[in-house]
Amino acid sequence: MKKTIALILTIALAAVSCAVFTSCSGYEGEINVYNWGDYIADGSDDNLDTIAKFEEEYNIKVNYTTYETNEELYSILSSSNSQYDVIFPSDYMVEKLIKEDRLQKLNRDNIPNSKNVVEKFKKMSYDPNYEYTVPYSWNVTGLVYNKNMVGDKKPDSWTYLWDKDFRGKILQFNNSRDAYAIAMQLCGVNPETYTKSDIDKATKKLKEQKPLLKKYVMDQVFNEMEKNQSAIAPYYAGDVFTMMDNNEDLVGVLPKEGSNLFVDNMCIPKNAQNVSGAEKFIDFMTRVDVSAANSEYITYASPVKGAREKSYKELRESELVYPSDEYLEKCYTFRDVDKDVYTYMQEQFVKLMS
Repeated sequence: MKKTIALILTIALAAVSCAVFTSCSGYEGEINVYNWGDYIADGSDDNLDTIAKFEEEYNIKVNYTTYETNEELYSILSSSNSQYDVIFPSDYMVEKLIKEDRLQKLNRDNIPNSKNVVEKFKKMSYDPNYEYTVPYSWNVTGLVYNKNMVGDKKPDSWTYLWDKDFRGKILQFNNSRDAYAIAMQLCGVNPETYTKSDIDKATKKLKEQKPLLKKYVMDQVFNEMEKNQSAIAPYYAGDVFTMMDNNEDLVGVLPKEGSNLFVDNMCIPKNAQNVSGAEKFIDFMTRVDVSAANSEYITYASPVKGAREKSYKELRESELVYPSDEYLEKCYTFRDVDKDVYTYMQEQFVKLMS
């Protein structure tokens, strides 16, 4: 009799558990998605909850995790037990993963919305035949400065990051690719393809800058600039747009020399367990309304036709978020350089900061 009661209680508790935990909620499948942190509309600010909407429409559970750098993504993918269905690598990392045969060619018939991608993003150097990627977002690097801290000057060039009048109030990227790219431009070096000799030239330029710097930063740039702690910094232009919204004394500009055009892409790894679910997810993310919602949340540009027009006025009209085609002609996109060259740049950057 007690065993019967215990069995009834067990069944009852299981029924309750199924009502509470998603593992029992009747999903027809699941996918593992690996994306950049804070990089998808989550329902805040009355925006779309992208993941919840996808799960509702397709009855597919999304196991969503995040990373901070392309190198972290690569390290996890190199692990023998990694099983992701959709990943979001940037341009140069896409090229590296293709070279190493870690990505699947996409079946466009199963991702019909991929036809809505703006044509120029179907011809990128890292995936020239548009076989492995569907672009998710794009932007460029820019400058942000505090108009009350730069005197009568109106910085419009990377050279202002070396301006002695701003000594102790200048910030620089705390990652080698972005910092070296700026220095390379000023040294007349192409940041897409470079040699160890080119790195030496850029290192010399960065050494000239170091005594003028306040610090090397990444996300700390928001606090430094929004709270009037520093005068000028390079950062991703969409984030500069956000900073300006939080501090009316900040001005964002696109450096006249041009800058880095970066594109984050949706891809399916070779060892994906649910390719059909991954295709549905990528197709959903490339819908005009969904892409517009994600663009509004992250304040980076959408590569999907019609998404810009669906975004709010300040975003769609901002040259920081949507630079002109004329400006983009002056920009470069990072490529996958030889491992020994990249390692050498990393080593020189560590020495520089020490």
